[in-house]
Amino acid sequence: MATAADDQAYMAQAIALSLTHLGQTGTNPSVGCLIVSDGEIVGRGVTAIGGRPHAEQQAVAQAGNRAVGATAYVTLEPCAHHGRTPPCANALVAAGIARTVVAVADPDIRVSGRGLQILRDAGIQVETGVLAADARRALAFYLTRQTKNRPYVILKLAVSADGMLGRTGEGQMAITGPEARARVQRLRAESDAILIGIGTALADDPLLTVRTPDEADRSPIRIVLDTHLRLPLTAKLVQTAGQVPLIVVADGLTEERAHAASMSNAIGEITARRDALTAAGAEVLEDGHLDTLLFGLATRGISSLLVEGGANVAQSFLDAGLVDRIMLFEGGDTIGANGVVAPVTPDMIPQGFAHVHSEMFGTDRLDEYDRVETAAIV
Repeated sequence: MATAADDQAYMAQAIALSLTHLGQTGTNPSVGCLIVSDGEIVGRGVTAIGGRPHAEQQAVAQAGNRAVGATAYVTLEPCAHHGRTPPCANALVAAGIARTVVAVADPDIRVSGRGLQILRDAGIQVETGVLAADARRALAFYLTRQTKNRPYVILKLAVSADGMLGRTGEGQMAITGPEARARVQRLRAESDAILIGIGTALADDPLLTVRTPDEADRSPIRIVLDTHLRLPLTAKLVQTAGQVPLIVVADGLTEERAHAASMSNAIGEITARRDALTAAGAEVLEDGHLDTLLFGLATRGISSLLVEGGANVAQSFLDAGLVDRIMLFEGGDTIGANGVVAPVTPDMIPQGFAHVHSEMFGTDRLDEYDRVETAAIV
């Protein structure tokens, strides 16, 4: 009989397994599943790249006959609805599983307790809530889209030892070293979309792609907040729009607002810029309100958004209460005069965020802060 310590140890392994496909499972969550028989792991599964097959189906297939009488450890409630494949709850029943340990219930209305009930109705012992907090963090992208109808938002900032994002007028600066920058590349690869403001786009002319060779095909959708569509056609983002999707978000300039601002030619000019960007392969959205934008991204199945914009964009997301996690990289050098002051520093963390993780990359430090309210909801 497994002890509580055994359950936690196996669930920790299932959670670690789930993270191996983070950001690669489409609209489906990346779930981890272990099948354990007589103290031995006889089956492992993680939601496949693209979202199918599910973790439970793979673990059961690997376990074979040894699944009979075994315990299944699953990070998220097994699905209960028929899609392209039969419900995973039914697959566990058919395999002869005797006990199932689940970390987190699925808020999807097609599941939401039904998966657990299928197991119980079949006489399977069900326990829930084991390492729930850890599993919620691993599943935060999916859970936020399900419960809030928007992507999970990560604000990534790199600050100098004196709390600066860079130096005015000098464009992109290397604040951290190669090890920390490699971690940022992995963060991009795990994210569905990445967002900056037009100021950063004009100053740095970034690509916003994943530059790690073995993950180059995992570049996120690029998004630029660009009220007046100033992004030039020569920008690297536009030049590569045919290879990696680019969304440019304008501000829906109406005729009344144009006249009010004494901009009689504004509508025609912006229309021409919009058409040119569209012809170059970019998608242009014309409602720049952050809540509307995030809802629209969620309807596309985008579960995670990495905000890498400058101080103004970062502050806008913070002021709107739309940041779920802050990833704060701190370099060891100072910038001094003409520095751009960061909206977040290790000594100035916004209210409502709790420190959850620290990590060193050479001499650089990463601190992660999660919104307390978000952790409670998901």
